[in-house]
Amino acid sequence: MREELLSLIEKNSRIDTKDLAVMLGKSELDIINELQKLEDEKIICGYHTLINWEKTSLDKVTALIEVKVTPQRGQGFDRIASRIFNYPEVRDVYLISGGFDLLVTLEEKSLKEIARFVSEKLSTLDSILSTATHFILKKYKDHGTIIDEQIKDEREIITP
Repeated sequence: MREELLSLIEKNSRIDTKDLAVMLGKSELDIINELQKLEDEKIICGYHTLINWEKTSLDKVTALIEVKVTPQRGQGFDRIASRIFNYPEVRDVYLISGGFDLLVTLEEKSLKEIARFVSEKLSTLDSILSTATHFILKKYKDHGTIIDEQIKDEREIITP
């Protein structure tokens, strides 16, 4: 039941516990208790709302910053990742494979604010060897959700 419950709420965290109970063939109390256990065990780490900021009056710029670091002896990448994710400007930090070690996501009001963060805060950390900043120009799909429904899937349907 756990994996099914997680799959359902990952797609829509607003599903009512009564509806989840019906979908999973369990009591509502079972669902409420299981959700609480999943939160207590930090399997469910939070609930989020996906917003298409382009349709609002607020200006938001999202940047993906690749960061190459020198790992710390005995702590690997954890210590530097912790220093980075504790900045309030930082939205996400991932350890990645490839030419860089960490991928940092920022969301700010302007390109200038992101550039200032990278140059004044991120690049000045001792373990940082280099950074490469990429700006998101348009989101087509985010967290499994198509952002602009007007863009049609034009792939050809192939049947066996």
